[in-house]
Amino acid sequence: MSTQTATLSTNALAQDFLPLQGTDYVEFYVGNAKQAAHFYKTAFGFQSLAYAGPETGVKDRASYAVRQNKLTFVFTTPLRSGNEIADHIYKHGDGVKMLALRVDDARDAWHQTTSRGGTSYLEPTVLTDAEGEVIISGIHTYGDTVHLFIERKNYNGVFMPGYRKWDSHYNPPSTGLLYVDHCVGNVGWNQMNKWVNFYEEVMGFRNILSFDDKDISTEYSALMSKVMSNGNGFVKFPINEPAEGKKKSQVEEYLEFYDGEGCQHVALATNDIVATVTELQERGVEFLKVPTTYYDDLLDRVGHIDEDLAPLRELGILVDRDDEGYLLQIFTKPVEDRPTLFFEIIQRKGAKSFGKGNFKALFEAIEREQSARGNL
Repeated sequence: MSTQTATLSTNALAQDFLPLQGTDYVEFYVGNAKQAAHFYKTAFGFQSLAYAGPETGVKDRASYAVRQNKLTFVFTTPLRSGNEIADHIYKHGDGVKMLALRVDDARDAWHQTTSRGGTSYLEPTVLTDAEGEVIISGIHTYGDTVHLFIERKNYNGVFMPGYRKWDSHYNPPSTGLLYVDHCVGNVGWNQMNKWVNFYEEVMGFRNILSFDDKDISTEYSALMSKVMSNGNGFVKFPINEPAEGKKKSQVEEYLEFYDGEGCQHVALATNDIVATVTELQERGVEFLKVPTTYYDDLLDRVGHIDEDLAPLRELGILVDRDDEGYLLQIFTKPVEDRPTLFFEIIQRKGAKSFGKGNFKALFEAIEREQSARGNL
């Protein structure tokens, strides 16, 4: 990565008014949380963590939290119609609602962001039980998506107040997923710079990489993207918007079927992408595949890599290099019937970038899927 995208100076860190410790959890609003949790345990290797619902004093919803290493997902379903959660699912289908960020001081995070123009979603709220307290606050971001600030330094419970430990006899083994690498948001026409400004001004992020329609285009479609990173680099949010093309781009398809802006994909880190993807495929996770010709000159493009080329070709794993190393990545097909949310599996071998060299092959693979759905 160039000096423009480079690591942060101590001066930049000193000015970071919103220090983030990373992603605390990702919460999905879904039509059936019990079944969704079972799917992510079975297919992705999560373990049962905690449950909230009528039995724990939460009367309007049921939530299941699952965990794998430092990666926590929460699936929430409303128990009745006519409320924010039910309306969200009716409009968007299953999707990401909360991108929850770990902070040392949730009150200060809320004051810092709302004083800079952020719209409050939740004023600082103290949740308590016998295990201590969690302080939670939040602001709105693109579409109906929310950033929560989670302060849990004074809490020793399994997840947070309102939840109880979820014991299950069924806990398939891990697939090697470690933590959230980044989360990508899709926004509407000419909205990318608005949300770039939001992350810069409200949350103190920096634009560390930019891609225009020359970087991200195929014969048929194009998009533009800017990568936003917080002060210490622990949290990264690329923002995509459509660009003019002959046919409908993947971002336009997402916006149409999600019925608005939202989180397009969550990138999940692994230290052994071959083992992880092999296991995920055996559990039924479907991945986009690029033509095998992609691998014919791969080593000429990216130079020496530690991995054997044969399993990469067999699994469809992509490779790209920047100034600091290389990365390996692959993308699932949408995990729901609407062509909206999907996941990226990524292994970084020094690289800090996002696979620019793979964009054309990847988006042509996405277009083949769009064409099969009749949406290109």
